[in-house]
Amino acid sequence: MKTMATLKAAITFLKANIRGLICASQRPPRLSHHPPDLVRWIEREGGFVHHAVKLSQDTPFGFGLISTEQIPQGTDLITLPPHVPLRFESDDAPPSPLLAALSRRNHVDLAEELWAMKLGLRLLQERANADSFWWPYISNLPVTYTVPIFFHPEDIENLPLKPFQYQFDERCRFLLHFEEEVRETLEGVQASDHPFRGQDVNASDLRWALSAVSTRAFRLHGNRKVVQGGSSDHVPMMLPLIDMCNHSFSPNVKIIQDQDDGSDSNTLVKVVAETQVKENDQLLLNYGCLSNDSFLLDYGFVVESNPYDTIELNYDEGLLDAASLAVGFASGKFSSPAPWQHQLLSQLNLAGKMPNLKVTLGGQETVDGRLLAAIRILLSGELVEVEKHDLEALKSLSSVAPLGIANEIATFQTVMVFCVLANVVLSRLEDHEAILKQGVSDTAELIIKYRIQKKSVFSGVIEDLRRRVKLLSAQETPNAS
Repeated sequence: MKTMATLKAAITFLKANIRGLICASQRPPRLSHHPPDLVRWIEREGGFVHHAVKLSQDTPFGFGLISTEQIPQGTDLITLPPHVPLRFESDDAPPSPLLAALSRRNHVDLAEELWAMKLGLRLLQERANADSFWWPYISNLPVTYTVPIFFHPEDIENLPLKPFQYQFDERCRFLLHFEEEVRETLEGVQASDHPFRGQDVNASDLRWALSAVSTRAFRLHGNRKVVQGGSSDHVPMMLPLIDMCNHSFSPNVKIIQDQDDGSDSNTLVKVVAETQVKENDQLLLNYGCLSNDSFLLDYGFVVESNPYDTIELNYDEGLLDAASLAVGFASGKFSSPAPWQHQLLSQLNLAGKMPNLKVTLGGQETVDGRLLAAIRILLSGELVEVEKHDLEALKSLSSVAPLGIANEIATFQTVMVFCVLANVVLSRLEDHEAILKQGVSDTAELIIKYRIQKKSVFSGVIEDLRRRVKLLSAQETPNAS
């Protein structure tokens, strides 16, 4: 019931803002009809852009940067002087007192997953000022984004998997709640003191700012390195032009921080060729080893055959009982564990007063270690055998049959059936591909691709475990326990 309620709240938010979406689709793709030349602005401010770096609208991701000639490894491609990146706080252009107060309200300062909103407030402040130093950059930003909080309500209902829907809904709830906080804080404020120059800021504006920052900002720190998926200690900033480099797990460029005189105040942000860049190649950065949930929520795209993609599920005793029953075990192995098994489940934080029941499939681990250990233990039933191993060994897929080959085969088969049962939330892969061939909207295509990739995660786990079962079956002996 909670999931349905939260999804309804998200749909309500989208319907309330649907007019803004329709209007946005009729505007030019950027905030200004005729935005200033971004490269010239950067060069005028003392920055550098390699003569072979050009903006292209024809990359697989839409806008991006390409090279018009071959560029050697190690070549500086873009350099931004210290005053060009847009930060929430800077010595040259500090935020207004009211903006600083808003950034400290509740979740904006505390919620790690919404760190983008703080910088988004500063972006809105600068957007409201046509004389802003950063206007040449801001005017080049898109009007809308391909992240889910810009989707049509009907498309959102087609997104599978409750964890993704929950994250999406939390963002919608946050925007609606924060809209009220902004309105209350700024009520009656004179235009001269107003951080947005008297302009009304609603949930749609906050949505745009949150999306602009989440899709484009970087988090840098003082030791000259870019931190992928950094922590709250790292400074979020928007890097004009650099943020038009698209993503790849095999990047050909990287970002570095270079201090001219050893002081943080003179830190240059550079894009350097990490490998040789061929003619007509895109300039590609690695945004981080992220799942497609993160890529879709924060960046608005999906990576095909993503080796870091996972599926988050609940440790569902009923579903696991059904899976083990299909493998040939008596019912109740998971719903009615022995006391010693329950104690071990508590150590895995899968039982007890405040268990964490979220487990994952796919990615680099293939099977969540806690899930793997739990199934091995519950299908064993032999305390003496289990006590020979610590939990870390039982959680590891690289530990070959710690409780015997028969137990390992049964464990893998149970996980495989668990995948099949959990996968019923997705329609058949053939249906997805048929729909794509018929032609759909860009948003619907993105959602279908997301569903296809999630389906492939299940398939990948099943294929991996099937291969392991085949190898184990060849080794199985009558004495295997």
